[in-house]
Amino acid sequence: MSESHSKGVPPGTGPGMTAPRGRLPFTTLFAYAVPTSGIGFMFFMALLYLMIFSTDVLLIAPAVVSVILGVSRILDAVTDPLAGYLSDRTQSRFGRRRPWLVLSALPLAGVFLMMWAPPATLEGPALTAWMAVAIIGFYATMTLVNVPHISWGAELTPDYHERTRVFGARLLLLNVGAFTAILCLLYIIAADEPRLVVGRLMLIVGVLTALMTIGSAVYLRERREFVQRGPERIVGAYTDVVKNPHARLLLIVFFIESLGGATIGVLTPYMATYVIGDISFPLVVGTYMICMTVTVPLWSPLGRRFGKKRLWLFSMLGTAFGFGGFFFLGEGDVMQTFVLAGFLGIVAGCGNVMAPSVQSDIVDFDEHKTGERKEGGYFAAFNFIQKSAAGVTIMLTGFVLQFSGYEPNVPQSDSAILAIKSLYALFPFACYLIGSILFLRFSLNEKEHGVIRNDLESRRRLNGD
Repeated sequence: MSESHSKGVPPGTGPGMTAPRGRLPFTTLFAYAVPTSGIGFMFFMALLYLMIFSTDVLLIAPAVVSVILGVSRILDAVTDPLAGYLSDRTQSRFGRRRPWLVLSALPLAGVFLMMWAPPATLEGPALTAWMAVAIIGFYATMTLVNVPHISWGAELTPDYHERTRVFGARLLLLNVGAFTAILCLLYIIAADEPRLVVGRLMLIVGVLTALMTIGSAVYLRERREFVQRGPERIVGAYTDVVKNPHARLLLIVFFIESLGGATIGVLTPYMATYVIGDISFPLVVGTYMICMTVTVPLWSPLGRRFGKKRLWLFSMLGTAFGFGGFFFLGEGDVMQTFVLAGFLGIVAGCGNVMAPSVQSDIVDFDEHKTGERKEGGYFAAFNFIQKSAAGVTIMLTGFVLQFSGYEPNVPQSDSAILAIKSLYALFPFACYLIGSILFLRFSLNEKEHGVIRNDLESRRRLNGD
């Protein structure tokens, strides 16, 4: 019998945790979310600056960089299901998720620094090989941190709406890191030697992220009744994901949207620099992040009033039409760019809060059917679909740029401008619109989830959990 049971305390309580029902305290939300500030910094630096850093600073050909990035995302996607399964299956006195975060924190910091600080003596094939190892290593190691961490968030509470609050806190701290990355980008771009400045900054970020991740894992407590509830076989685990009708629909929606969404991050610098002109792309992204961040507190109460599905659908449609609007912009359309960026930040914040909250409810549906807890498996499956689609699109993006006549650091031809605008605006518009139409069929609502939760709680009482 566990110590918590012997003292008459509900399972899963203790420092950094509360009883399964009720509002989570601020300290738990903060402890859970704080590592994402470092993760957000790393992710957004890679998303927004890595390709143009590689093409315009390191002078690696766009097609080569896109292949490296695409392969890294595809391999990263392949490791997600394995990481999710092993995380669910981990049995230790420290829990299921904690060992992964603690053991992966320092390796993540190391490959992140390697990615941004290649030796100055490297050039040609040697430099390309270094960047390939660093980029692939970064995304693979990020999986070992991110999958257990987001899975842990789904376990903090079974409450339908409190989960929205959990992932709202996660997004809020992630945005703090992302906005810090944007401020650093302004400094890097203005620097005389950006390559040297990047290396120094990334060393600091890597160390701080490792400390925050380890500190969070040490403080939080896991629900002990979940430790031995993982799936028996990896094939069976992901077969259950595909059999789940709610998960199956979302996997299709995510795949289609990710095909279009992948071009957004890598092409924002190109859109700002070569299409709009006379505009700082970090400020554009900063506007996006600020609008996303300040509206995060709205989504939990609005979700209670209007429902998660309606808000998430609003986010999908808003993203489609927001990015579609960029196709009509051209040189000098600075104000329109900032307006669209702010609107897209608002709708993206809504979607980024609602998505993991809904995914957590789908995990409960699976437990109701199978008796297993597979948070890691489900979030890994969603990541797999998103990253696979993104990898394919990123590879194609580099080739389209190169064969459209793109040349770094010079005014672009009409064909290159059209390629950038089409990839940045029309492709995401079509993908998000199709995803929105498909999402209309999603049916897991609060009432059905309440029935599922009541039945699961009854089973646990009968089993003495």
